[in-house]
Amino acid sequence: MKELNLAKDKINKLILSFAIPCVISMLINSVYNIVDQIFIGKGVGTLGNAATNVIFPLVIIFNALAGLVGNGAAANLSLKLGENKKDDASKSIGQAVSLTMLIAVLVSVIAYIFLPQLVYLFGCTESVYEYAIDYGRIIVLGAPFMLIYSSLSSIIRADGSPKYSMVMLVIGAVINIILDPIFIFSLGMGVKGGALATVIGQIVSFVIAVLYLRKVKSVKLEKKDFKLDKDVFRILSLGLSSFITQATILVLFIFMNNIMTKLGAKSKFGSDIPLSVYGVISKINSLYISTVLGISIGSQPIIGFNYGAGNELRVKETIKKVLKINFIVGIFFNLIFLLFPRQIAGIFISTSDPSYNLFMEFATIMCHSFLLVIALNALEMTTSIVIQSLGNVIKSTAVTFIRQIILLIPISLLLAFVFNKGIYGVLYAGCIADIICFIITIFILKSEYKKLGIKEKYDNYTEIHEGNLTYKGHHIVITISREYGSGGRFVGKLVAEKLGISFYDKELISLSAKKSGLSEEYVELVDEKKKSGNYANNNDDRLFIAETKVIEQLAKKESCVIVGRCADYILKDNKDTIKVYLYSDDENKVKRAVKYYGLDEIDALKQINKINKERQKHYKFYTNREWKNQNNYDLLINVDKYGVEKTADIICNFVK
Repeated sequence: MKELNLAKDKINKLILSFAIPCVISMLINSVYNIVDQIFIGKGVGTLGNAATNVIFPLVIIFNALAGLVGNGAAANLSLKLGENKKDDASKSIGQAVSLTMLIAVLVSVIAYIFLPQLVYLFGCTESVYEYAIDYGRIIVLGAPFMLIYSSLSSIIRADGSPKYSMVMLVIGAVINIILDPIFIFSLGMGVKGGALATVIGQIVSFVIAVLYLRKVKSVKLEKKDFKLDKDVFRILSLGLSSFITQATILVLFIFMNNIMTKLGAKSKFGSDIPLSVYGVISKINSLYISTVLGISIGSQPIIGFNYGAGNELRVKETIKKVLKINFIVGIFFNLIFLLFPRQIAGIFISTSDPSYNLFMEFATIMCHSFLLVIALNALEMTTSIVIQSLGNVIKSTAVTFIRQIILLIPISLLLAFVFNKGIYGVLYAGCIADIICFIITIFILKSEYKKLGIKEKYDNYTEIHEGNLTYKGHHIVITISREYGSGGRFVGKLVAEKLGISFYDKELISLSAKKSGLSEEYVELVDEKKKSGNYANNNDDRLFIAETKVIEQLAKKESCVIVGRCADYILKDNKDTIKVYLYSDDENKVKRAVKYYGLDEIDALKQINKINKERQKHYKFYTNREWKNQNNYDLLINVDKYGVEKTADIICNFVK
């Protein structure tokens, strides 16, 4: 199979290739709970459905912990493989397995012991209690299997086997579907049968996941890799964003369960029907959420890669297409909920159930109020993932918080108690929160999109001119060393444009990759960074040698501007080289980083200092010279004093 090219392949093709496995995997997780709900609803009734809804917060907790370790380990695995640190990469997998097992056993024991207290915390009523305990105890006993295979699923995908991960989940789900009617109806086990079918399916997925550890593609696992040490905190930090997102869902679910039972008791529906219906409709809505998130997550590698490569046009194109696709998905599901509420609800309850009519009535009201404008949610979910792909984890998490916590809960309480709308106030709070969140998210997305546009003003110069500038019959080369945030790249492009010569910065990545035989992704990752104390006989050394040859060849071939990569040192003996150093003060560096690179103002200076330190170390290692030593350069300019345009003019006049 041909390897996908994130920089060149058609955006539609890339989205399709990445999104489909993500969507299927996420839908399978939703199907687990929906299937149980359907068969339990038909076999046990409203109280059985309510019981599964009461236990669902525990499932969210298990997923949150699996995401914390699994997604963190997957991210760390990819990073270490990119750095060619296979020992650290194998350690990521081993530690993730050990940590997940430890957490799984600990959480299961705690949940089992305190299950009676937990179910009441999750909104359980007296009539639902026995069903919830029967269902919950079995689910809790199966939690270790679920946690481990869920965590390993992320790692397996990061190891380059998304299909294996998908098949693993599909097999577990199919077994659950087959066993549910046998245990619930044929053997008359009720809610216990639904829980047991789920756990057996999870055990099978667990076995398949563990078997993968014997044939990991990227690394070779050893016993020492499974020993826990301080590096485990790195895994946890990388998975924190996923955990926070799940925690937000948990808080909302617990709130809604409790408010439904309390306010439902004061209505004609009673406490159990709203609790049951909310669980049913939420599970069906999870199909919509899983689809949108799957498509959005599938776009992450495309957006992240091209953003890092400075190709904002492809970033913007990808964002537009993903938003369009997800909005269409949102409209589709919105219409389903608006037009077919009784058909949806009818799947989960028998017509012979005494509460059938009230169940159907409440389900219809909920679909026509709480889910009235759910298509708007597509923007919020997509924006959150897009912003994360651009490197802003804090703002990404904040977008998720806006609807779930900041808007929905306060609006529900306000309508229910201040305006005395009771349970109907909670239902209409959903669509109000969706509308407000949609408007806020538009401004957030517009802000991030605008940053791309500003950057593009300078970065979207792709034409390579023929080098026609000569100095005493020779090609002239301008090397630009620059502090991060000084605007050096922008200055360099303007100089090249004004003089009508070639410009090389990120363009060197592709050329160096070809020369060294390394992947463009790897070259992009380590570019101008000193990754370790010793480069000898490794890929970093290989890369520098390749960059040196490329720069020397360019200097012989044509007049050009070359940014960074120790070019001033490499061409120090070339009499036709003009060596420029650009600098700026911290305040203005931060302003540029915020404006052009989309960094948070709080973290900008920290990031600037980090990158400049990496460049300094890299330069020192290969040149044995100090990066900021003025004796290394022909021209030193404070960009703050003249601005980008004027600085470019000064360099051009100096050359002429």
